[in-house]
Amino acid sequence: MQQFFKNSWEEVTKEVTWPKWSELQSSATLVLVASIIFALVVGVIDFLIENGLRLFYQSV
Repeated sequence: MQQFFKNSWEEVTKEVTWPKWSELQSSATLVLVASIIFALVVGVIDFLIENGLRLFYQSV
């Protein structure tokens, strides 16, 4: 088990290519913007379905 953790640590610190800080920031910004757009789209669809069903059930 000790050898496993030693090898894992060595791989993470010496063999993994980590992205630069600017790349992480741009990726995080992209995810944030996409999440906001997705939430707005889902919110609009929910609003439309809710009001459509309310109108439908009021007319019945």
